[in-house]
Amino acid sequence: MTSFQDLGLAAPLLGALTTAGYTTPTPIQEQAIPHIMAGHDVQGIAQTGTGKTAAFALPILHRLLSERKHPGKKGTRCLVMAPTRELASQIADSFRSYAAGSPIRVALMFGGVPKPRQARAMDNGVDVLVCTPGRLLDHLNDRAVNLGTVEFLVLDEADHMLDLGFIVPIKKIVSYIPKERQTLFFSATMPKEIESLAAALLRSPVHVAVTPVAQTADRVEQAVVFVEAARKRALLSSILKRKDMGRTLVFTRTKHGADKVVQHLEASGQPAAAIHGNKSQGQRERALAAFKNGSVRVLIATDIAARGIDVDGVTHVINFDLPNIPESYVHRIGRTARAGASGMAISFCDATERAHLRGIEKLIRARLPVAEPEALAA
Repeated sequence: MTSFQDLGLAAPLLGALTTAGYTTPTPIQEQAIPHIMAGHDVQGIAQTGTGKTAAFALPILHRLLSERKHPGKKGTRCLVMAPTRELASQIADSFRSYAAGSPIRVALMFGGVPKPRQARAMDNGVDVLVCTPGRLLDHLNDRAVNLGTVEFLVLDEADHMLDLGFIVPIKKIVSYIPKERQTLFFSATMPKEIESLAAALLRSPVHVAVTPVAQTADRVEQAVVFVEAARKRALLSSILKRKDMGRTLVFTRTKHGADKVVQHLEASGQPAAAIHGNKSQGQRERALAAFKNGSVRVLIATDIAARGIDVDGVTHVINFDLPNIPESYVHRIGRTARAGASGMAISFCDATERAHLRGIEKLIRARLPVAEPEALAA
């Protein structure tokens, strides 16, 4: 079995990994790290929860540490773009954690917070800049960032960049970056637009892939409940009263729907929090912190806001609304049964969602077992 030591990572990184309790690389790390350390462009298919952040952060940090140089004023040696604030924050935290005790400097940029402090962090240049594309464009327009020194470009969750309309901004940002660079491109799915973006950005890339998107987690028990739309909130409230319900992530299709569910649960004496694009950064961080520390057991989320939520111990995922993109179902239920644990995914399906259910079952090549509402209620 391969260890991180076998991959030839620098001593400070191995020390940080030991401190964090990591000894064995995940499949994506084992595949990607040697190619990135060798300087190859990489195109990876990997979902959240596979360890892909470390798969690119560790070899990049190894390269940055082995060849120290100053990025210049407002410059950076490594640029990482992510679709959401939450994911950008987690990536920056990972870089800082793995580089603990080293001289590596990491900066973070995303919308929803004032720009001046972010701009000041770039004054003397940084080794790694993690950002969302929209906010980075703002800073480029303000001339607060210089991308002329970028050696490593990372695009994470590229398929969700597409969902959020970031493809044009990304192309504009890349025009500021030297063509002589190493590019790493990660996506959970590869729709045509993402394939063509990858082809434009990458040079003779090595392809790595783990967990095909059509594959649902083996340890997740799945069920679908046929229920009228008007009865969904009452059924959810009843299920959440069960004794075996632990930390639960509930997905709605819309931001408004998420807020409605929270109001209904709180009116019935069940504390819950929502996380979606209309919430301020502070509200999102507080909701996520409450969910992580257990003061709130139920978190209601939209698909976009849930990208980057990486919380251990989620016992149940409930699809209050079925997603209209079948791949989203796989991402959603992958939030439970992580790190060797088991979990359960319950999907509500009303008359208008039957086509969505058929799309999901076609993707995963399986029929979801049907459960009766009474069997799931408290």
